[in-house]
Amino acid sequence: MLRSLGVRLPGAAGTALKLATAQTTASSSSSAMMMMMIRRGAHNSQYDATRLMGGEREVVGYGINGSPIYIDCADFPFPAIRYGEVSPESCALREKEQGDWKKLSIEEKRSLYRHSFCQTYAEFQHFTPEWKLVIGVAVWVVAIGILGSIIYSIRLDRLTPETFDEDRRQAQLRRMIHLQVQPITGLSSKWNYETNKWK
Repeated sequence: MLRSLGVRLPGAAGTALKLATAQTTASSSSSAMMMMMIRRGAHNSQYDATRLMGGEREVVGYGINGSPIYIDCADFPFPAIRYGEVSPESCALREKEQGDWKKLSIEEKRSLYRHSFCQTYAEFQHFTPEWKLVIGVAVWVVAIGILGSIIYSIRLDRLTPETFDEDRRQAQLRRMIHLQVQPITGLSSKWNYETNKWK
């Protein structure tokens, strides 16, 4: 199953996997034992799952936290693995690289560099146009918000409750005066109860 997914299991893990697939009719106890052997073989091998994802790339450094991954970053200028996988052409160039560099052509030097690195410093530190997308999305969000507030003020803001009608407001004011709401400094203090007029 792992091989159908493209995972390569080196050494003991690969042998244990072959044995496990050959004995598919074995009992549950023997299949559990085989799974233990696979785990033990994969654990004891010098490769881990992250290294298996690197494919046939050559490990050349420590990288970020010792993980064998490739990344173009100014903080970690030397990635843990080479960008390109090992091929006969790259091996021939690496042999030629051991000699005099003056004998190498410009194209060979470029291909050697591209075998180790995906981008140059100028390429991965170049200001990308992704800011245009961010600004565009932000402008659209602001425009939709403004449009929503305009629609709200035109359509929904004019729908006031019936308590805002003038006769209802006058009735509420009369009731507040009758109940003597805030008689010291509030509304009732400004009403003369003897003459039934405002002071």
